[in-house]
Amino acid sequence: MTTAEIASGQAPETQEEQRVYTATQAQLIWWRFRRHKLAMVGGTILAVLYLLAILCEFFSPYLVGTRHDNYEYAPPTRVHIIGPDGRLRAPFVYGIGKERHPVTLRYQFTEDRTATYPVAFLVRAETYKLWGRFESNLHLFGMRDPGGKLFLFGTDKLGRDLFSRILHGGRISLSIGLVGVFLTFIIGLLIGGASGYFGGLVDEAIQRLIELLRSIPTIPLWMALSAAMPRDWPVTRIYFGITILLSIVGWTGLARVVRGKLLSLRDEDFITASRLAGSTEWRLITRHLLPSFASHIIVSLTLSIPGMILGETSLSFLGLGLLPPAVSWGVLLKDAQQVVEVAHHPWLLIPCLFVIVTVLMFNFLGDGLRDAADPYAR
Repeated sequence: MTTAEIASGQAPETQEEQRVYTATQAQLIWWRFRRHKLAMVGGTILAVLYLLAILCEFFSPYLVGTRHDNYEYAPPTRVHIIGPDGRLRAPFVYGIGKERHPVTLRYQFTEDRTATYPVAFLVRAETYKLWGRFESNLHLFGMRDPGGKLFLFGTDKLGRDLFSRILHGGRISLSIGLVGVFLTFIIGLLIGGASGYFGGLVDEAIQRLIELLRSIPTIPLWMALSAAMPRDWPVTRIYFGITILLSIVGWTGLARVVRGKLLSLRDEDFITASRLAGSTEWRLITRHLLPSFASHIIVSLTLSIPGMILGETSLSFLGLGLLPPAVSWGVLLKDAQQVVEVAHHPWLLIPCLFVIVTVLMFNFLGDGLRDAADPYAR
């Protein structure tokens, strides 16, 4: 202990306290975020889902449109590690038999235990183009023997592997949230910033517009705007049309957050000092005001992504969004509209589980970021 510390009666700071005092804002947010267990779990699961969507062709055992004749509505295939002799062995599947039920006369699938097919990893199978550019036929797992079939989540009415289609559908459903939020970020930041900084008639006009948009029920508005899009548009144009459609309403929440923050900060001392130093209005907004609450904007955007994903899923489920041959989780759930189909083939609802998990994980992640970005948190 130094002489000055003894004279002042203060104990020396611990190494942890010194690290906190010298840390940047990003480091403080990361340290607080790591303590939020659910947020860490949510971030990890979302990273896995996005990785599966980005490399869906590699992780899928079959192509998205591959049909397997005589395997329509096949149930999920059971993967075994205990052989017929009771010994532990590498993962394998049994053959699939098909017969009519004596009472209902419906086809039902059974395991043919006289034939076994090993599950292979890093197999050469159907050729695909990764991201539409790089041609390859390497799959993470699959069947080398053409007689074996591996349907982890079963098949649909055309005999297409549901697991492969869910991975491909995730590419659209997950990316539409990010693209939509990016557009929401641009619109909300510009309009909300103008409303909060300039005030007066500009603020009144923008706030009345926001109230008008928020007073309209979301689903009917989406349905009306989606129905106005031409049905003969290609898949890519419909995709961006749905993204813009979701952003039309999504920007209002962010605009109000930005407005409120600017109203509370525009008269602060550091803004006054910067204005007296000759800073332009653009520099005040972009270099001083917006960076001062950037963490709150990130949290708001994170919590708005689930709404974008649910919006696309709802429109596609109702037949007003993406349509086949496009594949998204909403398009896949369209096959589960009939109660009879779900009763006989419950695996058609598996895409719904992916939607639920994704929305929950984004909410966990948003809660963690909100707590971590709180300037009064310890």
